[in-house]
Amino acid sequence: MEFTVQQIADLLQGTVEGNKSVRVNTLAKIEDARTGALAFLSNPKYEPFLYTSGASAVIVSDRLELKKPVAAALIRVADPYTSFSVLLHYYQTALIASKVGVEDPAYIGAGSQIGEGHYRGAFSYIGQGCTIGENVRIFPQVYIGDNVNIGDNTTIFAGAKLYTNTVVGSNCTIHAGVVLGSDGFGFAPQPDGSYKGIPQIGNVVLEDDVSIGANTTIDCATMGSTIIRQGSKIDNLVQIAHNVEVGTHTVIAAQAGISGSAKLGDYCVIAGQAGIVGHISLADKTTVGAQSGVSKSVKETGTIIQGSPAFDYKQNLRAMTVFRKLPELQRDLELLKEKV
Repeated sequence: MEFTVQQIADLLQGTVEGNKSVRVNTLAKIEDARTGALAFLSNPKYEPFLYTSGASAVIVSDRLELKKPVAAALIRVADPYTSFSVLLHYYQTALIASKVGVEDPAYIGAGSQIGEGHYRGAFSYIGQGCTIGENVRIFPQVYIGDNVNIGDNTTIFAGAKLYTNTVVGSNCTIHAGVVLGSDGFGFAPQPDGSYKGIPQIGNVVLEDDVSIGANTTIDCATMGSTIIRQGSKIDNLVQIAHNVEVGTHTVIAAQAGISGSAKLGDYCVIAGQAGIVGHISLADKTTVGAQSGVSKSVKETGTIIQGSPAFDYKQNLRAMTVFRKLPELQRDLELLKEKV
């Protein structure tokens, strides 16, 4: 794909400084860019590369004052980082949109319907009674079980598995290796010390605009639904257990684990490797620090917690300061004992 600098500026609602007809056909970092590449500058420490870069065009701030002449055409915008992110989104969308039609072999079961403009990759499988919207991209080796519903403009990357009765909204992204709807971890202890499996007969529901990272697993509910609300973004390698509810526009970073029946509010931030026990709730806009273990409900909106067990972030910092000084405090205590 090739575009003029002016076309890109129009897309980003920016202005061009330099040759408006220069064409670009790839994206690159400003320090590595060559002829034909479009780069961006948002971090001031990279500004020296602007004057030496081989890029044909660079997205810069409309407030940037040049210190030297620049060979590249400049696209001036209010926020270069956001504008470049928008451009990356359009670029990725265009690449995915180029995938159309049905590759051979691909299977679709009896009674299933799929909308116009879709793509089905080789060795993809769609079970019986499924309803799939328009412009859905299903990449190779995706498995979709019976009675699955998928909204418009959703993309499911290679190797993802959607169990029976899963519901996925519109404009969702499900990355490679994701498993939606596998059994929740439900086992009843027996008198002889063994465990008996409890049937998990619920499903998983993703609302619109949800993104699920690679190799993340979301268990089906024992009964009812495990729900990921609208706009939430979940990183790679996250485990979400049965009957969990994740609120709207909540983000969960890699290797976090959410235990069964936990309820996360709207606009929460769960950092990497955090663990949340089952049957508790987090208020809206709760932030959980990395590697924290949350064992109690958070009731106040906007709370920030850290540690294991997790408690108030500022108190935790003060506690860690004291903890680091424990060897000195112990030594002082021993000296006082000797004096006494």
